[in-house]
Amino acid sequence: MKLKGYIFGVLAAATYGMNPLFALPLYDEGLDANSVLLLRYLAALPILWAMIALRGRSLKVKRSELAPLCGLGLLLGLSSYGLFESYTYMDAGIASTLLFVYPLMVALIMTAVYRERLSMQTIVCLSVALGGIWLLSRNSAGVTLSAAGIGWVGVSALSYAVYIVAVNRIPQMRGVPTLKLTFYVLLFGLSIFAVKALATGSLQLPRSAAGWSFVGALALLPTALSLTLTTVAVQHIGSTPTAILGVFEPVTAVAFGVTVFGERLTDRQAAGLVMVLVAVTVVIAGGNITRHLVRLKKMFPPLRRNAK
Repeated sequence: MKLKGYIFGVLAAATYGMNPLFALPLYDEGLDANSVLLLRYLAALPILWAMIALRGRSLKVKRSELAPLCGLGLLLGLSSYGLFESYTYMDAGIASTLLFVYPLMVALIMTAVYRERLSMQTIVCLSVALGGIWLLSRNSAGVTLSAAGIGWVGVSALSYAVYIVAVNRIPQMRGVPTLKLTFYVLLFGLSIFAVKALATGSLQLPRSAAGWSFVGALALLPTALSLTLTTVAVQHIGSTPTAILGVFEPVTAVAFGVTVFGERLTDRQAAGLVMVLVAVTVVIAGGNITRHLVRLKKMFPPLRRNAK
């Protein structure tokens, strides 16, 4: 069951890393962050409804589940808005890499609030992964980061960290099926963008068929699919490992930058990529590596000093 959680965690992060791939062309068509997110969440709801209907499930929820679902939706909506708003202040690839501070936030929340013990292996892997992300976020000439952009990424990361912890820790959510939970989280998250659109009276729509296809791709891959896989991963392996596997989100962004947008992968970024992959491999291997190291140590007992 844990292997399933790790696989789903990697896939969730990789699909979430596709956000810039579909969002940036919509920005080029004149849409702002709020409009893109409103359309994204709206388009994702029918997809999730169809998935629930095909499985013969109901959308009914208990009254006691509504408030937690609303809270989760607002957290996710705020996280999405922070990330997409940051794209207007800095390069999307850099924003995606900076977002990876959220696993550290998850680990700190789990330690401070729930007294979860962090093993030295987890601390080292998280440190190595963060170092790799720092290298991935910089080119050979260095970068100048926008304070506003960093602020929005910080809002996004903190909201997402609290969301990941809450999904696993709120008692009322443990009995809610994954697809139903994701549906209502998106429904309540949608309210943030709907209220803002009504308050400002501005809602931009795509001007081309390609633009609408990008909306559909956003709804399916980094929204419906990614959030569903994230919830399953959290349920199988817990909040902290799922968050650490989120490292594949910026890795995906870098990969698309090289293969789709023709960006050059520098030696610095290549080193960062290797650090990230090594750290994640160790996390997935978990206690197996520790057991092997202990076994190896036993093969070489310490030499005793000759008694005088």
